[in-house]
Amino acid sequence: MHQNPAFRQEPKFLNVALAQRRGFGTVCVNGDPAPMLSHVPFLLNETATEAELHLVRSNPIARAVTAPTPAVISVAGPDGYISPDWYDTPAQVPTWNYVAVHLRGHLFPAPEIDMRAHLDRLSAQFEDRLVPKKPWTTKKMPKDALERMMRQILPFRFTVEDVEGTWKLNQNKSDAAREAAADAVRHSPIGHEVETLSALMTGGVPEIDKRLSFTYI
Repeated sequence: MHQNPAFRQEPKFLNVALAQRRGFGTVCVNGDPAPMLSHVPFLLNETATEAELHLVRSNPIARAVTAPTPAVISVAGPDGYISPDWYDTPAQVPTWNYVAVHLRGHLFPAPEIDMRAHLDRLSAQFEDRLVPKKPWTTKKMPKDALERMMRQILPFRFTVEDVEGTWKLNQNKSDAAREAAADAVRHSPIGHEVETLSALMTGGVPEIDKRLSFTYI
């Protein structure tokens, strides 16, 4: 992750909170002849020391990781293109604002007997947010169908050894320029969750986290 200090001032607990709330990222391990990546849901524990995930048996990462292997889980937050015209000041260039968190550590196989409990924990973190819907669990599946599907996937554990985050929100611009850009990006067709990005640029990350909601994320 790029080490620009202007965009890496947020405390670790914000990076952890975003990763836990998202629960989806890109796991990457070294490979030959190129790095191997896979997009996966994951469950990061409360202390941010370990995550659990699963991979289909045919996934190259699943076949390669037979012992603890250095890996990164990249978690993307909102992002959006920022036009220099929005600052209403001269001598500016286009940029891209974004939020991203990297979890660095080691990926290793978990016992296959843990598969069902893992699926229940993983689905619960998302199902519990779908109120007032009654949460889905593996108990709703026919036993033979569940066993057949579980045979196709493998559980993995990821030990978290470092957490990095970049919150590029125009902190290096004046308040007036940043607020003007935030207002414009809110209506932009270029980016992902631009309303969330605008809110973060305007309100500031710590203020959002103090409300313990991550409403925008």
